[in-house]
Amino acid sequence: MSENPGLGEQALNKAVEMGLSSQLDKVENLDVNIKAEPLNLVQGQVEAVSIDGEGLVMQQELRMEKIEMEISSVAINPLSAAFGKIELTKPTAGHALVILTEEDINRAFNSEYIRSQLQSQKIRVNGQLMTVVPQNVEFRLPGDGKVALSATLVLKESNETHKISFSAIPCVSENGETVTLKNVEYGNSQEVSLELTKALVGATSKILNLNNFDLEGINLRIKRLEMEVGKLILQAEAEVEQIPSA
Repeated sequence: MSENPGLGEQALNKAVEMGLSSQLDKVENLDVNIKAEPLNLVQGQVEAVSIDGEGLVMQQELRMEKIEMEISSVAINPLSAAFGKIELTKPTAGHALVILTEEDINRAFNSEYIRSQLQSQKIRVNGQLMTVVPQNVEFRLPGDGKVALSATLVLKESNETHKISFSAIPCVSENGETVTLKNVEYGNSQEVSLELTKALVGATSKILNLNNFDLEGINLRIKRLEMEVGKLILQAEAEVEQIPSA
């Protein structure tokens, strides 16, 4: 990236930063760098757009520890660019790296959004439809290629308490749109209900899906998933129809 961006680049950088920030609940750090030669910019050509963010909180209390996105060969409306706004004239593509921490995923699990999602679906337990109220959900990334989760679930209708625990290997679907859990190993608790565990497995898959972190005009498709102790690293393709700008 140019060490001394021109006035046009500076204006566009600021516009994209403001556009992205408007879609987020919280931003700890966000840096946008647009590389465009002045003559090319007038002709509607941008060499590259890079977006680096830290501590980005989406709606529903979903937080990204870090995101790095690089978009190249961007064709824009030069008239809009003259007024400090990016307007793509055709879709483009890029790549992204997203890091989620164990702490962030735990926060998401214990958020009101996920609680309401679980409670909104009736689960058949021992032949009866029950409302599940999650309590004390603990998600872990032990670093052995697996995710682990334990939780206390209360059945609202009967006020029964069930302790659920499992570990599983997250796998990316062929289209890169979803993460599914395979090789699920159940805990030793005698209280385990298969239906309840399946509901929690489903909730885990939903939280790990990158479409939770899509921004307006930008869709992420997972290409590779890596796990370290306490950290989940997602490599993704970015399908870009529009780059948010103020």
